[in-house]
Formats: sequence, C-alpha cells, structure tokens
Amino acid sequence: MKLIAGLGNPGKEYENTRHNSGFLAIDMLAEKCNVSIAVSKFNALTASVRIDDTPVLLMKPLTYMNESGQAVNQAVAYYHIEPEDILIIHDDMDLEVGSVRIRTSGSSGGQKGMRSIQQAVGTEAISRIRIGVGHGRRDHVPDWVLSPISSADKEKYQAALKDASEAAYAWVNEPIQTVMNKYNKKAEKEAE
Repeated sequence: MKLIAGLGNPGKEYENTRHNSGFLAIDMLAEKCNVSIAVSKFNALTASVRIDDTPVLLMKPLTYMNESGQAVNQAVAYYHIEPEDILIIHDDMDLEVGSVRIRTSGSSGGQKGMRSIQQAVGTEAISRIRIGVGHGRRDHVPDWVLSPISSADKEKYQAALKDASEAAYAWVNEPIQTVMNKYNKKAEKEAE
C-alpha cells in the first residue's frame, strides 16, 4: 500500500486558496483514477485506488494544515506503510507560481503541514511534491496563503496543479529520479 496525501484546510472559505494546493492537485489525481475522495477515515477524506495494480490510498486530511500528521500517521499505522511509500503534495511560498518541485527528503522548509507529518511519522525521509504559490509579504504569511491565486497567475497555477497530479500518478510505479527529471519545473519568467 502506498499513501498519497494532498494537504489543505477543510471548509468552503479555504476551497480555492493557495494553501489548498495539495487538495486541488489530489482531486485532479482522483479524477484521473475515476474516484471521488469521499470516504471518511483517519480524520481525513480518503479513496482506495489501484494504479497499475499497486494499491494506493488517496487522502485529504481534515485536521487543518498544521495538524496533518495526525491523519497521515493513523493511515501509516493502520496499513503499516513505510516512509518511502508516502508522498505528500503541498503548497510552497518559496517557489514561483507555476513551479513544481519534487524531493525525496529534507526539512519541511517552514511548511507546517509537512513538519507535522515528519514529526508524526518520525522521519524527514518522506517524498513530497511542492507546488509554487509565490511570495507575499513575510509579515502577512497567513493572509497570503489563505488568499486565492490572482487571475493573472491562474493559468500557470492550473498547469502546475496538473503537473503535480501527473507526477503523483507516475511516482507510484516509476523510479523517483525519472519522475523528478520529468516534472521538476520552474515557472517561466514573464517577458520583460
């Protein structure tokens, strides 16, 4: 069993915010797999799928971003999932809108949902797909991540969400280096 969790916050008020990038990308993945992430289990919405005969649990933790580790760790304990079989999809302010970065380990980079998961599971060796949401002012981080993507950036952002969902699908059975080479991308700079 593999676990792919998209991070975000439950509730209508957070639905289309930068912080819900993980939810949005995993919804795209679920659509590709012809399922709805709707089963309530592990303090999350889940769906069980098979990707090329590999069983995968898709998850949207409902614990709010900063406590995502509670939900992920419950599934990990129940299914005896190894850290190398976990993939987390989340937003990243340090990446430009339109960027996608895949890593196999490392610090949370200040992303509190990722930090919660690393603490709960007990390792930094957890793969993640980071979706760029751009940078607001450092003194207004909550306002920035809880705001929607601007209409000017929407096309780049949607492309990044699609790339993230496709990378997650590929991660299930392709070597991670292959997935990284194919899907790690920087946002294209605007013409000056």
